[in-house]
Amino acid sequence: MELFEAMRTTFSAREYTGDPLPDDVLFEILDNARFAPSGGNRQGVHITIVRDQMAKKSLSDLAIPAAKRYIAQSNLGESPWNSVAPTAADAATIEATAPEPRLTETFINADVVLVFTVDLKVVASTDQYLDRVGVISGGSVYPMVWNTLLAARQAGFGGTITTLAVSQEDKIQALLGIPKDH
Repeated sequence: MELFEAMRTTFSAREYTGDPLPDDVLFEILDNARFAPSGGNRQGVHITIVRDQMAKKSLSDLAIPAAKRYIAQSNLGESPWNSVAPTAADAATIEATAPEPRLTETFINADVVLVFTVDLKVVASTDQYLDRVGVISGGSVYPMVWNTLLAARQAGFGGTITTLAVSQEDKIQALLGIPKDH
């Protein structure tokens, strides 16, 4: 597949055919994706491969509170999870909001879920002292995530980036055995 075609046709796939992603294809995808740039060439990205159905269900459940907030804020005309403007959605409104299945069921329906983390001991967070939410550390993760999606597209598979479950990071770390500094 030509590069520009891959760039134009790689999209957020949230519906899956049910076709399995064989280990050898996953290895090829990740083996090629690993050449993505990272801050300081420190290679701090780690990937946890989740195929266990119970673990995928747990990840789905962990995304529900963030998905509820996302929908509640959208219903109010807000930009969900905006770190600058406070939300008008109170806790009761958020809790009463039903999460859209497209935001949570992708964990369950995908053959494999890849959880990308970054070792915070090696990442260069040059914005850590600014009075705002840090965004620089992601620059060491997202190139590899995008390379993975492009490589999956090349192999005839699709995926999507979702960060909803990260609002319960400590529970994800416990579920998957991810170190606290990732």
